[in-house]
Amino acid sequence: MGRTNVMHVTDTLDAGGAERVAVDLVNVLPREQYLTHLCTTRRDGPLADLVANDVGRLRLARKQRFEAGALRRLTAYIQQHQIQILHAHGTSVFTAAAASLFPPYPAVVWHEHYGRLASEDRAAWPYRLVARRVSGVITVNQPLVEWSRSRLGVPAQRIWYVPNFVCEVDNDEEPSELPGKAGGRIVCVANIRSEKDQLTLLRAMALVSGQAPAAHLLLVGAVNNPAYFDLLRREIAQQELSRHVSLLGQRRDVSAILRACDIGVLSSTSEGLPMALLEYGMAGLAAVATRVGQCAEVLDEGRTGILIPPASPDKLAGALLSLLRSPKQRADLGKRLQRRVREVYSPGPAIRQLSLVYDAVMNLRHEWDDPR
Repeated sequence: MGRTNVMHVTDTLDAGGAERVAVDLVNVLPREQYLTHLCTTRRDGPLADLVANDVGRLRLARKQRFEAGALRRLTAYIQQHQIQILHAHGTSVFTAAAASLFPPYPAVVWHEHYGRLASEDRAAWPYRLVARRVSGVITVNQPLVEWSRSRLGVPAQRIWYVPNFVCEVDNDEEPSELPGKAGGRIVCVANIRSEKDQLTLLRAMALVSGQAPAAHLLLVGAVNNPAYFDLLRREIAQQELSRHVSLLGQRRDVSAILRACDIGVLSSTSEGLPMALLEYGMAGLAAVATRVGQCAEVLDEGRTGILIPPASPDKLAGALLSLLRSPKQRADLGKRLQRRVREVYSPGPAIRQLSLVYDAVMNLRHEWDDPR
């Protein structure tokens, strides 16, 4: 039996969870079953350095939402390589759906990463339209399963929950000198945007720093929302946190930074299944996260980390202080989470599930009417 040609499509290769999933998938899909390709519709980014050499690459560099030239280049590549499945991550589904209207009419799998979609009514209508061209939907949390079924009208048998996974990092890279001291470094890996709610985290740090003067928060992530970034900087100044908070921006050495930290935190108000939480576990960090998306699942309902309600600076501060004061608790939770991530969120189970999804959508292709 021949191999299936699969192209993953993502808008960018910026350092984000959805983008990291796309890169990890094209790298680990078994080569005896699949020929893998990766298309960026807008631009590459830091994650481009991680793409395996045998992955076919296409860079559309589109500047507007819909560009005829970009679509022509995409459909030409699809025809040349006889792509059978377009696996679209996030909003790249619109580009993939348009390309599926042309020969050889590839099946489209939409990978939904953003938990906020399930709670935003205004976001549903454009996705309802594009869902008509989608052969299957992969979600990273259970609320998105229900949203896809009830709001988008996707049949339940064409929706799959496939948890994210994380790969072992095999390097001994050391980060450049980091602010703070061992035993007091708290890290948050999340791009700067409102749903990650770093504002609540800063307000918690104002409480933490009063009782733990050695505590230092490292915020790692690209600035997706400049206005929100300005709000965070004003909060740092107002709360006099400049000695306790460092804005590191987008980094290429995240795994090395994590190894130099003591606590990983996520203060989000919405999530899918955050890659950062899995990376904290792989690094052996004790973790604190809000009870949103699949965070409770990853932290095994609090058995492998501390769960708090969102938008609660007091409770977040209390959780961080408890870990800062107890190296033993940090070490214990870090080991538990590391074991859970290795057992539950390794590539093997996810790839087996994904192969079943691909088989199912390939079997469904004959049910589509010929769009001509």
